Amino acid sequence: MNSSQKNNPLHGITLQQVVENLVEHYGWEELGQRINIKCFNKDPSVKSSLKFLRKTPWAREKVENLYISTQQNKD
Repeated sequence: MNSSQKNNPLHGITLQQVVENLVEHYGWEELGQRINIKCFNKDPSVKSSLKFLRKTPWAREKVENLYISTQQNKD
């Protein structure tokens, strides 16, 4: 394991896995309430969300932070 990645909770996890996990955990409606972005609220899909999140760093950061806090709360 790369020493710079050992404390990164997202190491080895794709953005698609993050989005799918959050949708499974919260559902699109609650996810759209927690992070108010159009790709979660209007005709949501994993594909459209990934396209938007890959081009929008601030939104991606919010999604990744929600994923991390969700995973920490599971433990």
